[in-house]
Amino acid sequence: MASLRQQIATTALTLTKFRELMRRMQENRPHDDLSLVKKAYDYSLKHHEGQTRASGEPYLVHPLQVGLVLAEMKMDPVSVAAGLLHDSVEDTSVTIVDIRKEFGEQVAHIVEGVTKISKIDFHTREEQQAENLRKMMLAMVDDIRVVLIKLADRLHNMRTLEHLEPERQQKIAQETLEIYAPIAHRLGMGKIRGELEDLGFRFLDPGGYEQVEKAVDARRGPGEAFLGKVQQTIADKLKEAGIQARVESRIKRLYSVHKKLQRQRISADQVYDLFAVRIITHSLQDCYAVLGIIHNIWRPVPGRIKDFIAMPRPNFYQSLHTSVISEEGTPFEIQIRTDEMHKMAEEGIAAHWKYKDGPVSAQDEQRLAWLRQVVEWQRDVSDPNEFLSTLKVDLYPEEVYTFTPKGKVVVLPRDSTPIDFAYTIHTEVGHSCVGAKVNGRMVPLRHKLHSGDIVEILTQPGHKPSRDWLGLVKSSRSRNKIKHWLNLHQRERAIEIGRKLIEKEARKYRIALKEIKDEDLQKVATGYGLGRADDLMAGIGYGKYSARQVLARLLPPGATPSMESEIEAEGLSAKPGAIANVVRRVFGDHNAITVKGQGDMLVYRARCCNPIRGESIVGYITRGKGVAVHSVNCPNVTNLLYEPERRIDVEWARDESTPTSYPVKLTVFCDDRFGMLKNITGVIGDAQSNIRNIGAHTANSQASVEIVLDISDLKHLEQIIAGLRKIPGVHEVQRLQKI
Repeated sequence: MASLRQQIATTALTLTKFRELMRRMQENRPHDDLSLVKKAYDYSLKHHEGQTRASGEPYLVHPLQVGLVLAEMKMDPVSVAAGLLHDSVEDTSVTIVDIRKEFGEQVAHIVEGVTKISKIDFHTREEQQAENLRKMMLAMVDDIRVVLIKLADRLHNMRTLEHLEPERQQKIAQETLEIYAPIAHRLGMGKIRGELEDLGFRFLDPGGYEQVEKAVDARRGPGEAFLGKVQQTIADKLKEAGIQARVESRIKRLYSVHKKLQRQRISADQVYDLFAVRIITHSLQDCYAVLGIIHNIWRPVPGRIKDFIAMPRPNFYQSLHTSVISEEGTPFEIQIRTDEMHKMAEEGIAAHWKYKDGPVSAQDEQRLAWLRQVVEWQRDVSDPNEFLSTLKVDLYPEEVYTFTPKGKVVVLPRDSTPIDFAYTIHTEVGHSCVGAKVNGRMVPLRHKLHSGDIVEILTQPGHKPSRDWLGLVKSSRSRNKIKHWLNLHQRERAIEIGRKLIEKEARKYRIALKEIKDEDLQKVATGYGLGRADDLMAGIGYGKYSARQVLARLLPPGATPSMESEIEAEGLSAKPGAIANVVRRVFGDHNAITVKGQGDMLVYRARCCNPIRGESIVGYITRGKGVAVHSVNCPNVTNLLYEPERRIDVEWARDESTPTSYPVKLTVFCDDRFGMLKNITGVIGDAQSNIRNIGAHTANSQASVEIVLDISDLKHLEQIIAGLRKIPGVHEVQRLQKI
C-alpha cells in the first residue's frame, strides 16, 4: 500500500512539473508544435521509471527542470525535447540509435553531444583536461544547443548540490566557476552566469559567502529605500520628457561583490555599485536622451561613462553605463538599454537563436565568431598548461577599446600593450613591430593601452620577436604567435646543438656521425617515444636526453672509447657532481621531488613560485642548473614552456619519513581594528605553524599584514587560509609566490 501511495505521489509530482513546462512553452512559443516535447516526456517517463536522485526525488524531475530552464530561455521544441532526453543514453538502457529512430537526426545529434560533454572530467591531468576542453569547444561550434542544454543541466545540478557529499560539492562548484560560468558569460547569458557564480561561490567558500551575504544584507534596507526615491525621481523626469521606459533596480550579486572586494581590497561599505538602477527604453534614440536627462538631475562621475552601445562587448552586450552622485553625496550606477539589448544581456545567444529555417542564421554565425576564433588559435597550442591559461583569458576577458589611425576599433584584453595591438592587426605586423605611437606620442612597447587610445604601429623589415615580449603581451593570440616563432627558431638551434654533442661523443669512439645510418637513429628516436630523428637531436640539444646514452644505443656491442677520451672523462668525472652539490646547497630540498622515469637528475624548486608538497608541479630543463620545478599556477610557467621539448614530468617523492617545511608568504587584507593581529596569530598557532616573519601596514582604517610561515604541505596551507578568512573584518588572504 505504501509503495502504491509513493508511486501515485511520484506520478503526480512529475505530471505537475510537465504541465508547468508545457504552459511555459505555450506562453513563449505559441505557434510551435509541441507534440515532440510531449513524446520526449512520455519516453523519459518510461525509461527513468524507478530511478531517484540523491535528494530522494524521482529522477525524471531533473530532466523536467532542465526542460523548464530551456523553456524560460524561449528555446525551440527540438532543444527542449533533447533536454528531456539528455540523460537517457547515460543513465538508462537507451542508445543513440534508439533516440535517432524515435526522434530524428537533430534531437539525436544534440543528445549525443550533451552525453559526450557529461563524460568530460575537468579534474584529470592537464593533458587530458585540455583535450576535454577542446572537445567541448568543438561541440559548441558544431551546435550551440549542446552547450545551452549542458548549462541548463549544470544550473539545476547546482540548485540541488546540497544533497551530495562535501568533496563532490567542492569539485562540482570549482568546475562551475572555472568552466561553465565563463562560458555562459561569453555567450552573453548574464542571468544564468550570475546564478552559477553565486551557487559555485556558496559551496566552494561557505565562510566567504556568509561574510559577503551578511555585509550586503546589512546595507540592503537603507539601500532599497534610497533606490526607491531614485526610481521615483527618474520616472517623474521621464514622464515630463514624454519618454516611455521602465525603471528597475538591482542588487549586485554576491560573487561579483566578493571578486570586487578581492580585487580592490576594500570593505563592503566601499562598494559603490552595490545597488544600481536600470532604465529600459523602446528605442536607441531614447537611450541617449535618457542619459542626458540623468546627467541633468545628478552630477556624473568623470571617467565612469561607458558606451557599450556604440562599442559592444565581444559577447554582444550593449548598454550605456554612467555613475552619478546623489544630493547626499552617494555615488550609484545607472544602466540604460533598449528591450532588445536587455534580452541580449540576460539571455545572450539564446535570445536570438532560431531553428525554423535550419540550425544557424547569419546573425548567429556572427555571435559565434569569437568561439571559432578561440578554437582556431588553440589548434597550434601543444602545451596543455598554456591552453588552459589562454582559454581562461579568452572566455573571461576584460576589454579595452582602442583605435587604428583610420578609426577602426581594436578590442584587446585589459593591460594590453602595443605588441598585442600589432598582432591583432596581422601576424607579420606583430613580428616586425619595433615601436608605437599612442595618441601621437612615442611610447615603449611595454606601455599599457587604455580605452580610447589611437595606436600607430612602427615596423622594420627583418625585425624578429623577442622572448621578453612574452612577459609584456596579454592576448592569447599574441602569445601563441610569439611562442610559435620562438619555438620554431629555438628548435632549429637545439637540433644543431644536439648533432654537435652526438658528434663530440662519437669522436671518442673514432666514429663520424655520417657513419651512423638514418634508420638506426630513427629506431632510437622511436625507443624514446619520438616520431623523428630530429626530435631526438632537439631533445639532446635541450638537455632532455644524454648524448652518451643515445650513442650507447647506436654503437655495436663491445665498442669502447679511445684511451685519450677515457683519461679526459676521468679528469672531468668529479665536475658534474661538484656542480650538483653547489646547486643543491643553494636551492635545497632536491630529495622531495623526483623526475618521472629518470635517474638521479638534479632537481630544485624554482624561487619564483616556491611550490610546496601537494601542489601540481611541472619541470623545466635549464642549462647548467638541472631541472627547475615550478607550480603549474606560476605566472612564469606559460612563458617558459613555449619550448615543449624542455618540459619534463616531475612528482613529489613518496618518502615522507623526514618532515619538510616550506616558507610561504601570505598577505592578509583586513580592517584596522583592536585585536586583529591577535586573532591572526591565534589561527596560525592553532594550525601548529611557525611564524618566521610578520609585518603590518595601515591606512584609512584598512590594514595589510604580511606573514612568512613554515608550511608542511598544501592541505596545511589551505587550512590556515580558510581559518584566516573566517576572522571578522578579514577581506581577503593572498599567497605571494616570491618570498
